[in-house]
Amino acid sequence: MPERPRPAVVICPGGGYQMTSDREAEPVALRFLALGFQCFVLRYSVAGQAIFPGPQLELAAAVALVRRRAAEWMVNSEKIVVCGFSAGGHLAASLGVFWTRELLTAPLGLRAEEIRPNGMILAYPVITSGAFAHRGSFENLLGSRYEECLELASLEKQVSPDTPPAFLWHTWDDDGVPVENSLLLAGALRKHGIPLEMHLLPSGPHGLSLATEETGPSAESCAPWSEWAARWLRSL
Repeated sequence: MPERPRPAVVICPGGGYQMTSDREAEPVALRFLALGFQCFVLRYSVAGQAIFPGPQLELAAAVALVRRRAAEWMVNSEKIVVCGFSAGGHLAASLGVFWTRELLTAPLGLRAEEIRPNGMILAYPVITSGAFAHRGSFENLLGSRYEECLELASLEKQVSPDTPPAFLWHTWDDDGVPVENSLLLAGALRKHGIPLEMHLLPSGPHGLSLATEETGPSAESCAPWSEWAARWLRSL
């Protein structure tokens, strides 16, 4: 590839904040690398080490690092997006809604502009802590702060005009994280005038990753999602 700054994708694998899925990590990075992007995988803290906002601070620091080293790593510093799957989608979307807040900037000693994601790619994300919540993700993330932070961690309630544009996909019959998570986020984004490209696919199990045989369950109707996301990212 010609040596020129390229958009960057910071990937957050899923795993219910209990683990980080290998299927949603390096294989995704290799796919986006082949599509012409610089890629980074964040193995964020999980389980007992994951207490909110710990993983969110790690992702914010990762985005700031990529932006700081943009010239060295051939990254377009105005096109750094976060890409998350399932609980990793919650993590990615968390940075999207919290990047302007002292919740993240103060502990890191960074300015909001340094940790700002320019976009979000969200694959079957955990979003809401309400009726359609993936309870295990919130229990692992919040731990002893469960009651204190449950409302704050329900991201459809945290969207603002500062939230970056999003690319979102989900299957209608997802049996792990209900599609309502994506629908609630889409409604909040629309309310605040945030650009969104959304794909709802008719069927496919939770955790499809690239939706190819190489990464687990395959679903032909879902497999093109990475190409759709690449087109969206180029247009940012």
